[in-house]
Amino acid sequence: MSDPDTIFALVALGLILLRYCFELWLDGVNAAHVRKHAAEVPVPFREIMDEETYRKSVRYTLAKARFGTFSDTYSTAVLCILLFSGWLASLYGLVADSTGQSPWGLAIALWAVVLLLSLLSLPFSWWSQFRLEERFGFNNSTQRTWGSDQAKGVLLSFAIGVPLLALILWLVEATGDTWWLCAWGVVVIFRLLMSVLAPIFILPLFNKFTPLPDGGLKERLDALAKRTGFVNAGIQVMDGSKRSKHSTAFFTGLGKGRKIALFDTLVEQLSEAELEAVLAHEIGHFKLKHVPKMIAWSFVTTLIGFWALSLLAGQAGFAGAFGFGAGIAPVFLLFGLLAGTVTFWLSPLSSLWSRKFEYQADAFAAEAVGGSEPMITALRKLHRENLSNLTPHPWYSGFHYDHPALLEREAALNTAETGGEKP
Repeated sequence: MSDPDTIFALVALGLILLRYCFELWLDGVNAAHVRKHAAEVPVPFREIMDEETYRKSVRYTLAKARFGTFSDTYSTAVLCILLFSGWLASLYGLVADSTGQSPWGLAIALWAVVLLLSLLSLPFSWWSQFRLEERFGFNNSTQRTWGSDQAKGVLLSFAIGVPLLALILWLVEATGDTWWLCAWGVVVIFRLLMSVLAPIFILPLFNKFTPLPDGGLKERLDALAKRTGFVNAGIQVMDGSKRSKHSTAFFTGLGKGRKIALFDTLVEQLSEAELEAVLAHEIGHFKLKHVPKMIAWSFVTTLIGFWALSLLAGQAGFAGAFGFGAGIAPVFLLFGLLAGTVTFWLSPLSSLWSRKFEYQADAFAAEAVGGSEPMITALRKLHRENLSNLTPHPWYSGFHYDHPALLEREAALNTAETGGEKP
């Protein structure tokens, strides 16, 4: 290696190992913090969980931590071996030689290499679903459903990802030094388009959506939407129980075409008043402009990412440090593999921003339904049913939790209801 090649390789290795060691430390302090409170249900949670359920939640948290440490160790080792042995460059060269050097050929080569890399982690995905989740009673998926999901994901990634990659690679050739701005514009348009098309054409490939049946719940939720001025195209129930007993609610689509989707497990677990509070929380995100703010920020970070990518593409030693030859396509591949080692350190900032939005949406929900009690009881039930970690270490939650811990949310809701200062 030349000196620039060596510098890039050493910096990349240092960033990978630094992140891995820090994550290992985070997992350790969080596990120790959980064990510290494992002997008995902490006083604040005795109204939420019985002792048996609490101990099960501790075991679930620690089991996920052990699994996460093992899988992270494996993925870090595989990444280092592939990058610094030259095997990844050889694999890419072999595939690219067969697909050609046109934008379409290079896009297919990138897709194929990423697919092969994803196959290396597929056993962990299977183990998580059919061993870890099964052990704690959450898995409802069958081997056939899981396999079908994987196959559909591969086909969709090819049908959608390859044309997008080919267009961006063509822009590199056609627009010169401003390619990264043009590529960013294409990605922005693509994301907005997918926000409209995905709920119509993609989500139904994986789950069944049915209108919420007429009755008291539908009338209550429709009245909430009308009361808060939230225009939507309907309330749907998604068969989330087809795969898992975990539950949530979300919105799909943009503008007047957005729809409310409730997991069927959520409908089963919560009362009508609690479901109304959860929906009011989600409406709060829209009414308080959290969604457009997050979308706009994602566009800003994407722009920064393309700019950084263009700078790296101009450095001949970057791709060479890992055994690749000239060309923009290898830089795309390397950037995708290494960007997380940098953005990881910014996660506390994004988590802090997300938590602020959660507090605001909780306060909106409390006001919309006439009090904080339904939201608090809904949160307690969801934490109990999902065996959530009730005692995360502050450092761990700062890096990994984009929602506040349960006690923090309850305190904020009670403060907001009494007219105190909101977080």
